[in-house]
Amino acid sequence: MHSMDRGTAQEKVADAFITGPPAPCVMVAEDDDDIRAMIAAVLRRDGYDVVEAKNGADLLDQIGSLLFLRFAPPDLIVSDIRMPGFSGLQVLAGLRSADWHTPIVLITAYGGDGVYEEAKKLGADAVFGKPFDIDDLRTVVLNMVPASAWGR
Repeated sequence: MHSMDRGTAQEKVADAFITGPPAPCVMVAEDDDDIRAMIAAVLRRDGYDVVEAKNGADLLDQIGSLLFLRFAPPDLIVSDIRMPGFSGLQVLAGLRSADWHTPIVLITAYGGDGVYEEAKKLGADAVFGKPFDIDDLRTVVLNMVPASAWGR
């Protein structure tokens, strides 16, 4: 059964062979199912190809699958900071230490000044505190996804 809301990297690549070149790929990692579903649905309505991850380890697995199947990293990552397994900060630090330049937006319900400072120091492109305005997130995503990612 074919579904427009399929979320794994493998399914996204398979869909691209059927529907043509993919839209920009945004990965959304959030352990709260409702928040993840809301962000993913809004970004899909905006035309992005969204791959969902339920925690930091799942995010890394999905990135690996995407690289293997698509031969390209995601165009942007939106990740919660506090998640089981690897935190968003750990994923950010690992990707930046591997010299990844993919824009990364972090979201957190536990955002004291130290968290924001650490996220920026590690290379986060933006940090949102929960609750956040979804339209503000949409604007940041639009401004961070390279124009070249549309219609590759």
